[in-house]
Amino acid sequence: MPKVSVIMGTHNGGKYIRRAIESILNQSYSDFEFIICDDCSTDNVVEVIKSFKDKRIILIGNEQQLGLAASLNRCIEFSKGEYLARMDDDDISHSDRFEKQVDFLDTHPEYAIVGCCRRTFDNRGVWNTYGIGGELSKQDIIKGKTFTHPSVIMRKVALVNSGCYTVSERTIRGQDFDLWCKMYAHGYKGYVLSDILFDYYEDRSSIKVIKPKFRINNFKTHMIWRKKMGLPRKYDIYAYKELLTILIPQKILVAYKKRHKQK
Repeated sequence: MPKVSVIMGTHNGGKYIRRAIESILNQSYSDFEFIICDDCSTDNVVEVIKSFKDKRIILIGNEQQLGLAASLNRCIEFSKGEYLARMDDDDISHSDRFEKQVDFLDTHPEYAIVGCCRRTFDNRGVWNTYGIGGELSKQDIIKGKTFTHPSVIMRKVALVNSGCYTVSERTIRGQDFDLWCKMYAHGYKGYVLSDILFDYYEDRSSIKVIKPKFRINNFKTHMIWRKKMGLPRKYDIYAYKELLTILIPQKILVAYKKRHKQK
């Protein structure tokens, strides 16, 4: 039985998924299964996945398009590992990512989540580094200083005990923030390794693509979980920042991301 179950959802990810899969298969730590859920893709992504002749890859598919949160929950249902490692279909994991994160969880039972620092890149190259190592508190999470979702490894029992990913209209484009809040509300906590172990794909010109309705949903998520996390009302100012972001020009958002290491 594998120690780690890697979970990935994909919808029309054929353009970049090959490099993502290769980065997982080339990990120095090899005791894992790799569960990929195809969410009714119409491109060649399934063909690309099947071109890999590695028995650790398990391909499952949805009968109708369900979205990322539901697809990841399906991967969790199939998983056998003690740890769950996230991965997205357009990112790159450094070869020693799993080795360092598994070692951390093995030696630090007080943590349920371990992330890492990252580089942010697009087709023009690396344009940002992101992350400061250390423990993340409840206050950090509600402020939006969170983990890079596809870079984490989590204890499966903690995630399942917290209720897995929330599948709703509210968590579209915000399922990760909701998950961190949920896990911290259940008493779990996490840590970010100071090592840069992950390359995160984000087009520097598309930050504003996050539509106002998704910003509003993140506002709602914040208001739901701030109280359940036992934090005072003063932290609601960070929820209102989501609404303010709707009004900020794209160039200013890009400049802000370049200057700040935490998101």
